[in-house]
Amino acid sequence: MTKQTILGRVTQLAKANINALLDQAEDPQKMLDQLIRDYTNNINEAEQAVAGTIGNLRLMEEDHREDVAAAKEWGTKALAASRKADELRSAGQGAEADTFDNLAKVALQRQLQSEKEAKTAEPTIASQTEIVHKLKSGLEQMKTKLTELKAKRDELVARAKSAQAQNQMLDAVKNINVLDPTSDLSRFEDKVRREEARAMGKQELAESSLDAQFEQLDSLGDTAEVEARLAALKAAS
Repeated sequence: MTKQTILGRVTQLAKANINALLDQAEDPQKMLDQLIRDYTNNINEAEQAVAGTIGNLRLMEEDHREDVAAAKEWGTKALAASRKADELRSAGQGAEADTFDNLAKVALQRQLQSEKEAKTAEPTIASQTEIVHKLKSGLEQMKTKLTELKAKRDELVARAKSAQAQNQMLDAVKNINVLDPTSDLSRFEDKVRREEARAMGKQELAESSLDAQFEQLDSLGDTAEVEARLAALKAAS
């Protein structure tokens, strides 16, 4: 897997819109579970690839430091050889002085070579450093997204269970609705009301019969009074 492929994959996954994906899913919970598995696997693969990229960068940085150190060391050797040549030439030892001047030239050539190698590596190191930074940032975003996915999944499961419990409760309430004319409670209530009405009817009949009897007694009393007054009239004449 190339570094560019790694970077593109990490960036794509890190920018994934979870809400948009959920809107398109027939079963959001199953899709979230699958996304969590995919994200976990992708993070593991990306971490290994990024670790390899970081390792290569560290090797380039180490080589660069060695080239810089070598250039400095060859510069020091060139200076020392040049000074020695000057001392020998001052002492009249021209041949020996030329030898040390030649050594100084060789050291300077090595210094120049090390400087070129260090300078050539610098743009690559800068580019790889930027890529590693982006990869690390992408990985952190992926891990954040994975945490978000897990939280979404847990929230969804909790909401689904709550909705299921609420529906069960509403179904139970519906089944025992006392206002339902077909329910046992309603039929029992109708039966009680009919019994109460029958009792009221009997009471009303009983009260009517009693009133008639009292009216009959009143009628008998009037007849006796008439007879008594008639007898009194006859006795007086």
